[in-house]
Amino acid sequence: MGILGVIAFIVALLASVMVHELGHYLTAKRYGMRVTEFFLGFGKRIWSTTRGETEFGLKAIPAGGYCKISGMSPREELPDDVKHRAFYLATVPQKLVVLGAGSFLHFVLGILLLFSLFAGVGTSQVLPVVSQVVDCVPTASECSATDPISPAKQVGIKVGDRIIGINGEKKEWEEITPTLRASANKEITLLILRDGAEVTIPVTPASRTVDGEVRGFLGIINEVGLVRENPIEAISTSLSATGSIFQGSIKALIGLPAQIPSLMRQTFLGEERTADGLVGIVGVARASGETVSSGNLTTGEKFATFLLIVASLNIFVGIFNLLPILPLDGGHMAVAIYEGTRRRIAKLRGQSDPGPVDVEKLTPITMVVFILLAFLTLLLLFADIFNPINLNL
Repeated sequence: MGILGVIAFIVALLASVMVHELGHYLTAKRYGMRVTEFFLGFGKRIWSTTRGETEFGLKAIPAGGYCKISGMSPREELPDDVKHRAFYLATVPQKLVVLGAGSFLHFVLGILLLFSLFAGVGTSQVLPVVSQVVDCVPTASECSATDPISPAKQVGIKVGDRIIGINGEKKEWEEITPTLRASANKEITLLILRDGAEVTIPVTPASRTVDGEVRGFLGIINEVGLVRENPIEAISTSLSATGSIFQGSIKALIGLPAQIPSLMRQTFLGEERTADGLVGIVGVARASGETVSSGNLTTGEKFATFLLIVASLNIFVGIFNLLPILPLDGGHMAVAIYEGTRRRIAKLRGQSDPGPVDVEKLTPITMVVFILLAFLTLLLLFADIFNPINLNL
């Protein structure tokens, strides 16, 4: 496993944590709330410095971070000159903005990483360039003396030829492929760029049956490489990819309870783990390490895969934090919405303001959720260490 990939993932994860807490910090300050601490990590202080009324620093256990806003509970005792700045006194919209800012920045970071992937690094795609001409139309896994010569070899297609069109029209490779597959034993014309000149070559693809479907067989193997998009296209692709990851994350969260029994079997009984199953932070770090150390990927492909992993993680964490359960941000947002609804109903009935919800009374619920999350975290930790997912990179 590549230690460089693991380190890079840890750095990216801690940076994501800081971005999340920065969202809470900036919006809380924007609304005049007092933020007393902004720390990366938990446990014993390693280093800190105070700027204004906020102490910034690092703690010994790099398992997250926090931003301490004064007055999260009405029970918290505050100096007289700070009481009016307590979080619980803020309006519902202000509370929702502060609480949701962390997840919002996770989504922004995910989109920016995806944009960097599509516009800067590029994604691995099949190119319209011939890297190899197959000698025959194989009836088995390898060519034999009785197999017919491949159509590409018959008509003189060469390594390095770029196929830029078909049947008199210039098209992209992904548009050419369906026509090739549908042209078994039918003559077509390929427009090829060779040594700077355009050449038209007639060819009749052979017939091969793949998964019960008859397809045209030309007899070439294409190059595969990273393709960058222009910035405008990359914006659209990034948003589309974010939507796909968002949907996948929602499905994963909905299906999470059903996967716990299989995860327990995988952890304690050695059942094989699949790449589409549950994975924890250690598993993602391991995947990053395997990606960086893989000999089957180019440097660009490794970096592209790493960006996709970190972007997907940010989007998933952003969604997870919005779940309406305490102690997650979404749980506090649900409490704020309940407060606002209760206050409005009381006003319509001509009753006095019922005041803020005492979240400390919800501590038992918070502890149950915390224990469940801790159990799942430890279960994933054991699974990732003793029965890791093999990506076969």
